[in-house]
Amino acid sequence: MRLEHLNVTVSDPKGTASILQDLFDWKIRWEGVAKDNGYTVHIGEDDTYLALYSPDKALNKCDNSYTTVSGLNHIGVVVDDLKAIENRVINSGFKPHNHADYEPGERFYFDGPDGIEFEVVSYR
Repeated sequence: MRLEHLNVTVSDPKGTASILQDLFDWKIRWEGVAKDNGYTVHIGEDDTYLALYSPDKALNKCDNSYTTVSGLNHIGVVVDDLKAIENRVINSGFKPHNHADYEPGERFYFDGPDGIEFEVVSYR
């Protein structure tokens, strides 16, 4: 078994997808009308993706996902070249933080579109 996708509510599915394309070289797999007259963009790779969803109604902000039941704490992305992706993150206007070198790899985090936290990791 494997995880196929994760569905996340965002304020701008197309804008968020564009940023993630630039950062991770992901492709748009599908996009279109979704639940509650909203819009969804599926972005990722052939066998795994993020569904970026926005309903056609006002959205609420999450104050702290780490203290909210069923909150999304972060999304982990495995990359081959950690430094290259960190440079892309910085050049896109996001600030990397919480760097760590641990067994079995290295990582950093950044708060992306809508404050969604991403963990970027490279395994040895």
